[in-house]
Amino acid sequence: MLAIQNVSFKYDTVPVLKNINFTIEKGQHIALIGASGCGKSTLLKIIYGLLDVDQGALFWDDQKILGPAYNLVPGQENMKYLSQGFELQPYRTVVENIGQYLSSFEPELKTGRVNELLEIVEMTPFAEVKVENLSGGQKQRVALAKALAKRPELLLLDEPFGNIDNFRRSSLRRNLFAYLKRNKITSITATHDKTDILSFADETIVIRQGEIIAKERTYDIYQNPKNYYIASLFGEVNELPLTTFFPNSENDNTILVYPHELKIDPNASRHATVKKAYFNGSHYLIEAVFDNTVIFFNHPAVLQASEIVGISIDEKIIQQRIKSLS
Repeated sequence: MLAIQNVSFKYDTVPVLKNINFTIEKGQHIALIGASGCGKSTLLKIIYGLLDVDQGALFWDDQKILGPAYNLVPGQENMKYLSQGFELQPYRTVVENIGQYLSSFEPELKTGRVNELLEIVEMTPFAEVKVENLSGGQKQRVALAKALAKRPELLLLDEPFGNIDNFRRSSLRRNLFAYLKRNKITSITATHDKTDILSFADETIVIRQGEIIAKERTYDIYQNPKNYYIASLFGEVNELPLTTFFPNSENDNTILVYPHELKIDPNASRHATVKKAYFNGSHYLIEAVFDNTVIFFNHPAVLQASEIVGISIDEKIIQQRIKSLS
């Protein structure tokens, strides 16, 4: 459905994207992740047709995507791009903004469509409120509904939940991606929040310094990260030498271990000294020193500084990570 072929782009003389290649099938939900400034937002703008590439080509259903140098009005008709700027009309109501590009020749259909979208983004009580009187998070939800109004084939989302309150973010995610699946709308979401990814993205593309370094099923990319950079995009991670677990090993590789995979074990032969405990709601994140290395692990109860505890990890996880290195 979407093919990106050898795309490179720079702002003035500063390279931003280098030899980007990937394809997306209809109905897929793709996540773009990477450190700030890696090129995620720029890539979305290129796909939508807001920027001209320096080299390479993009195709949508075999039709070439062209940038502003070739189009009087930049942007692709069958796509919608939700930027971080919202692009709403502040002096019009929520309903007027959402229905801006819907036909008024069939008012009942238009009203029904707008009401459906109001429910999806949980903005029904604010239908007649002018956008200028909304909070940042509410504006973001209105912008999302407006982007969905004409049922695009491809939805491009740039940090779509960044301004939304935590208590509402989870339900909005569920509503949105359920709607996209029902309507077979393909999506690409640029995000730094792992909760935008793990439950909803079929595949994840990792970008580092303008280059794609991984494109895999989201489950696989999380369970078997190829390097520290990828693993760190999902939160804290420990990089430990294999000799920590296999003292007689001649392999000098390191393996990546998430905090929840390390356990306190009274019978363990290796010990860590606690430095700090950070309350995370359902558990504490413990910072400790282990084999002269700072590590992090989860624990259900608080541990005191200088406390010494045994540390172990399930051997299946070790073998799984070793396999991913080969």
